[in-house]
Amino acid sequence: MIRRFAIAALVILTFGAESRAEPVVDLTQPTLRPIPIAITDFFGATGPDGTFGADIARVVAADLERSGLFKPIDPQAFIQTPESLRAQPRFGDWRVINAEALVTGTTTTEADGRLKVEFRLWDVFGESQMTGLAYFSTPENWRRVAHIIADSIYKRITGEEGYFDSRIVYIAESGPQDRRVKRLAIMDQDGENHRFLTDGNNLVLTPRFSPSTQEITYLSYFNNRPRVYLFNIETGQQEVLGDFPGMTFAPRFSPDGNAVILSLAKSGNSDIYAMDLRTRSVAQLTDDPSIDTSPCYSPDGSQIVFNSDRGGSQQLYTMSANGGNVQRISFGDGRYATPVWSPRGDLIAFTRINGGKFYIGVMRPDGSGERLLTEGWLVEGPTWAPNGRVLAFFRQTPGGNGTVRLYSIDLTGHNERELITPLDGSDPAWSPLIP
Repeated sequence: MIRRFAIAALVILTFGAESRAEPVVDLTQPTLRPIPIAITDFFGATGPDGTFGADIARVVAADLERSGLFKPIDPQAFIQTPESLRAQPRFGDWRVINAEALVTGTTTTEADGRLKVEFRLWDVFGESQMTGLAYFSTPENWRRVAHIIADSIYKRITGEEGYFDSRIVYIAESGPQDRRVKRLAIMDQDGENHRFLTDGNNLVLTPRFSPSTQEITYLSYFNNRPRVYLFNIETGQQEVLGDFPGMTFAPRFSPDGNAVILSLAKSGNSDIYAMDLRTRSVAQLTDDPSIDTSPCYSPDGSQIVFNSDRGGSQQLYTMSANGGNVQRISFGDGRYATPVWSPRGDLIAFTRINGGKFYIGVMRPDGSGERLLTEGWLVEGPTWAPNGRVLAFFRQTPGGNGTVRLYSIDLTGHNERELITPLDGSDPAWSPLIP
């Protein structure tokens, strides 16, 4: 069972002169210069494995560095100590090591056992505080507090929401290629708090998060019968989604979490259906002799993108949420698959297969502005971070002993990084920010 802990936040009032040249990352630029940022250990309360403050600072720095937009400075270069920073920074000490932004903080243990974490973000050259917050939570929840602090810093400097307080569910793979064991697994976006949700006795595929983040829908071959299931992350309860006459697969939640859209294959054909989770009523959305699959709602729920071979090859189409007004949007060479709408609604990510290579790309909802971000022998299954700035996907290397691993990449096609997992991994799905 995965437990959540409430986190209370208080704003720390800013003080000091107003900055006239605050550090900022302009995300509209094609090439970005990472902001040099100094992140000091938070001074104060100690935990069972050392200081909470050092651990929190380490996680904040790692989050920001992975984004590719920040360049944390080596703490060995710091002149001022965390204890002396409880008053106010000596900004000259930070300018001399070329820091443009500075993060300081304290940790204290309250009388009721709660952990209080305060942080401040400083503009070094403007010599002023940019933001400050205090958080109260249980001590064991310190890591999530660190992710929330990283999100706050990211938002203050970039102007966009962060994505660090989120999770990724994926398929953990092990064993030889002809007897592959596939299990549902979940982890924080940085790979920590990893756990398996299923035991591997039944093949599982294509997990997808609910907007609430507490439920997952996925395909399972329980008793060798492929059907779509719901899984409650906190309770571990599983249930089959409906009693359809054929194979159900490729499920996704609607933006409000009240419906699941999926594909149903019967009599050699595949169409798209939607099930209302409150009434269990089912609506058929496509009725075509072709294969229609991989549906995904737009963030406002008004449209659906899917792939279909109705035009002779596998391409991307959009339609209204009720199944009307079908429009083809992909026209490049090769085949298109696994479309997924950005949380911001401005782009659709996809897998493209052409000339023996696989690509992860994005296009606007009308099909214009197509860009390919990365390629490989097999790259597939893009999923958006909750801020629509980063994509995760999986990459397989060729050969009988080839690996399958998870990666992330920036929307610009830069900063590709492996997401470390204990086993091979495929079919990632990024959660919304944790409520």
